[in-house]
Amino acid sequence: MNRCLKLSALILGFAGMITVSPAMAHSEQHTAQPSAAVVKEQKPWGIAGDRRQITRTIEVGMSDQMRFSPDQLEVTQGETIRFVLRNEGKMLHEFVLGTRTELDAHAAMMIKFPGMEHDEPYMAHIGPGQGGEMIWTFNQAGDFEFACLIAGHYQAGMVGRIRVLAQ
Repeated sequence: MNRCLKLSALILGFAGMITVSPAMAHSEQHTAQPSAAVVKEQKPWGIAGDRRQITRTIEVGMSDQMRFSPDQLEVTQGETIRFVLRNEGKMLHEFVLGTRTELDAHAAMMIKFPGMEHDEPYMAHIGPGQGGEMIWTFNQAGDFEFACLIAGHYQAGMVGRIRVLAQ
């Protein structure tokens, strides 16, 4: 009898993990805190930054009016920026760096698969009333964007621009 109860508890626990996991894809599972093992993959808009090389801090607010504040940024090629992110709203928001093409493609995937799990060093998911940070090195000059790609947010205009000036 005791063995049967343990087996039932194990099965229920496993079923609970399967049921909860997809629903948490964009909830508390993603924090904007730096992780110990950040994969540094070169992107057209830069590479994950190192905390010891931060040259400047930029604060960015996110609102339920589907806006970033500020929504226009200018940095110099080679700068490592610490983004301090504040979600001033009552719903989850994201801060995702990229090119217009990359963000358009990712936004389309988010509409198709709203619960998809993703976690890259160039994206931060910030819960309602929460804050977080992202550290990024802009080692490529050009015009890039940041956006909230949660279904409907991007389409409502939750987009900002970053101009990276050549050294």
